[in-house]
Amino acid sequence: MKRVAVIGGGINGVMTAWELSKKGHTVQLFEKGTLMSATSSASTKLLHGGLRYLEHGQFSLVREALAERAWWIEQAPHLARPLPILLPIYRKSSRSPLKMKIGLTIYDGLAGKACLGRHQKLMPSELLALLPELKPEGLVGGYRFFDGQMDDRALGLWAAEQASKAGVTIRENAAVDRVTSSGQVIAGGDWERYDLVYNVTGPWAEQLLIQSGIESSVRLRLVKGSHLVFDFPIAHGAILEVPGQRRVAFILPYQGHTLVGTTEVAQRLNEPVECSAEETSYLIGFCRSYLHRNIGEANIKTHFAGLRPLVQSARDAGSNSRESAFEQTDRVITVFGGKWTASRVLASRAAAMSM
Repeated sequence: MKRVAVIGGGINGVMTAWELSKKGHTVQLFEKGTLMSATSSASTKLLHGGLRYLEHGQFSLVREALAERAWWIEQAPHLARPLPILLPIYRKSSRSPLKMKIGLTIYDGLAGKACLGRHQKLMPSELLALLPELKPEGLVGGYRFFDGQMDDRALGLWAAEQASKAGVTIRENAAVDRVTSSGQVIAGGDWERYDLVYNVTGPWAEQLLIQSGIESSVRLRLVKGSHLVFDFPIAHGAILEVPGQRRVAFILPYQGHTLVGTTEVAQRLNEPVECSAEETSYLIGFCRSYLHRNIGEANIKTHFAGLRPLVQSARDAGSNSRESAFEQTDRVITVFGGKWTASRVLASRAAAMSM
């Protein structure tokens, strides 16, 4: 068995460390700040298969994530639960009711025994009974389906606790300056050598390789996603098209408040990761388009933002080629991309490279 360093204390780093420890390796995890303090605690708080991926024919990806959704809810029911979500359809919607019906039928089917509840067709009156705040003008009907909701930070810390119990040594406030292809980890002027080094630093994965002088064929495109939390509760969650766009956003009940998001803004690594005034206006406008309530900045309880690392190839930097990628340079293995819900699958594939 090997001595392994994992760099990155987000959900993918923690799950990778846990999987490596289960394989019998001696594992140390390095986190520059505190666990789950960046991207992994700035999600939409959903454990989901990714309904929108069906439009791109990514059925295996959705099936995999739906199985993982069920695993998280089963393992930590105190931190994750099924969540009913409404899918209202308006006359101005770009997706037809038939298309939504087909998509939800496939979604339920791909979940198989892990399905949290079959989708239901709803009349406008039924939608308004479940979500009275919804504007009725132009509403033609819709559906209710089920996904999972989590406290992402708490669930990530639960996973870190399991990793620690499995033997992982976790070192917080331990920023890594660079690594070497021979297995050295240099942090704060000190260095240690490992049989393998895993770079699982999310948005910073490419930057760590650059600092370390290690070439890579993978490029990351960083996208900032911002959310607002409003000071009022909402009766039911909903997914709705952003007016004038095909993209969707969520309005969700969360811990007695209303969570709204997300945005998609191209970002550089050195720019502040915070919800901008433009994003705030965008999300408030989205809510006003669909809810009766007079929502304004005075209703904002808090806001947060995170960076999503989208995987590209160096040869085609204009397109997102896949959800994740792995690259090995001698003793250094870099994990690019990944999704919260499917982090255990990503970690299992990464850990398999240690054998």
